[in-house]
Amino acid sequence: METKSYTVIGMTCSHCVNSVGSEIGKISGVRDVQVDLTNGTATVTSDRPLDDAAVAAAVDEAGYELAR
Repeated sequence: METKSYTVIGMTCSHCVNSVGSEIGKISGVRDVQVDLTNGTATVTSDRPLDDAAVAAAVDEAGYELAR
């Protein structure tokens, strides 16, 4: 298992949280996603090493951006 946290730019409401969580959750191997609106973070637990590019693409698909 691997757990990583990412900073997400642009989230302002619970809809944002749901969108980001849903898109990241579609990544193969992801077991859990916790999105924190207050801190602007997404913490992802996966059963294999996470591909940061895949996470960034999922966040982009949701309409937001990962901090670099």
